[in-house]
Amino acid sequence: MSSDEDGGPADDETFHPLGEQWQDGLEEALEETDYDAELGMEMAKDAMRVTEGELSEAEFYDRYHDDVVEEFGEDDRPMADEIEADRAEGRLENTLSALGMGEDSRRGVMKKMGGAGAVGFGAWTTANADGDGPDESLAAQDEEADEPDDTNGHGTQWGMALDLEYCDACLACVTACAAEHNWEQGANWMYVLDYEDDTTSDEFVNRLIRPCQHCTDAPCEKVCPTTARHTRDEDGLVLTDYDVCIGCRYCQVACPYGVNYFQWDEPDVGEDELDEDHVYDARDRPVDSRGPRGVMEKCTFCATRQDGTMGDEMVGTTACEDACPPEVIQFGNMNDPNSDAQRYIDNVAKNRTLVQIDRDLPSPEDVEEALEDEDDLEADDVVDAVEDFDEDLLTVILAISILEERGEPEGPESSSLAEQEAATIELAELLEEQGLDVEGEDLLVDLDLADEPEEDEEFDGPSETLAQEQLEEFGGTPHSRFKLLEDIGTDPNIVNLGNEPGPDAEQIEGPVAYDDVGQTDNRKDVLDDGTVGPDGPSF
Repeated sequence: MSSDEDGGPADDETFHPLGEQWQDGLEEALEETDYDAELGMEMAKDAMRVTEGELSEAEFYDRYHDDVVEEFGEDDRPMADEIEADRAEGRLENTLSALGMGEDSRRGVMKKMGGAGAVGFGAWTTANADGDGPDESLAAQDEEADEPDDTNGHGTQWGMALDLEYCDACLACVTACAAEHNWEQGANWMYVLDYEDDTTSDEFVNRLIRPCQHCTDAPCEKVCPTTARHTRDEDGLVLTDYDVCIGCRYCQVACPYGVNYFQWDEPDVGEDELDEDHVYDARDRPVDSRGPRGVMEKCTFCATRQDGTMGDEMVGTTACEDACPPEVIQFGNMNDPNSDAQRYIDNVAKNRTLVQIDRDLPSPEDVEEALEDEDDLEADDVVDAVEDFDEDLLTVILAISILEERGEPEGPESSSLAEQEAATIELAELLEEQGLDVEGEDLLVDLDLADEPEEDEEFDGPSETLAQEQLEEFGGTPHSRFKLLEDIGTDPNIVNLGNEPGPDAEQIEGPVAYDDVGQTDNRKDVLDDGTVGPDGPSF
């Protein structure tokens, strides 16, 4: 067993961000398993130290390697291959140096080999000794090295923007997630809670939406001894391979957010009732829907949707996003500025406005019909002629048009915000075609979308600044923008827009009870006595 002499966890130390009560409960749960509870607690503590930059991954790997092998018979933590490969590369470089190769020559060999870990120094020397030569294999490695990098950070990174101030806590996201993934009662992959906090504004209800954060640097992955918990290179999703998971529950302790669930019994929904296309991802690994007995499970960001196995039209969507009436869940590629998530984050006021007016926009056909007999249109003519059209709606339509930002996502994903913006701009263009002078001084000044020119000055046209102010007045701006527990270095891929809870926030009853929608809030007793800040059990 590893000691705490090098900064490991002391027996009486509370290290978990969710507080002592939460940590004690996790330790009790580990003690009910067949695995070393003390090892799991120590590894969880140090995994968080790794994300915080206090401990290197190599130090973490070495500190627990012998214990992991003793407990599990192997050490298949995801970091193992990379660390061993780096060390093998270092040994190779030292060998080449001893053979008299200069720095440039060593770099050339290392580049061709793709690092010693790619083929192993022994394999490379054996090929030479046999007289086969390395040319063919090295050429193949050169071709692989020239392929474009499509790994996380350079390609797709799925994530979410959550507008907490406009969430109405209807729990539609919770029920939709449960229906799509068939998880057990109380295993809330998606969770919504209300809280009170003296440090935040009373203008909006204080609320949190809590799915898995799909951290870029996930502590849960670092402690998994079997590679069951892993991050997909192609899109950054943090998933669990149900075939490999042994149910040690170390990931549950190492997760700072409390989003992992253990499948205690045989699931209510049998395996024969599951759609294989909604279980196996593109790599043929079972990672979606509810897990079998004895494994860990959590929110998957609807991984099989993202792989296209549920249909191309489902790529870039999640069940919770589809079900959300106020559209406060925006899912998308965080590396693509045209995705729903990034569009929403980049201009919250504009996209709140788009969402709110979407159902109120008249169809182009209705507008044409209403204005067909009108000449030299003024704003009042449009308001009077088109049903349910008022000056506020006209103002924000023109404001969105002034701030026009067209563009489609770079990958095959849904982008409802781009579609809503395009429809709004097209309506502004239609009004212009029908005779409304949308760039005229009188109209724009009257709607506070342009500055009235001073005497003897020319009209400057529409003002982007005033257009943005109109959208902010209509949709509002969030009080803060934050990632949960961002200071511990996990780099979560969910951006929250709204009030950020303080350390003394306390959960309160929401407008809709979980029982009312056929779900179970099985953490309620703990949460009533806890907080939603970093110093107590919050999720």
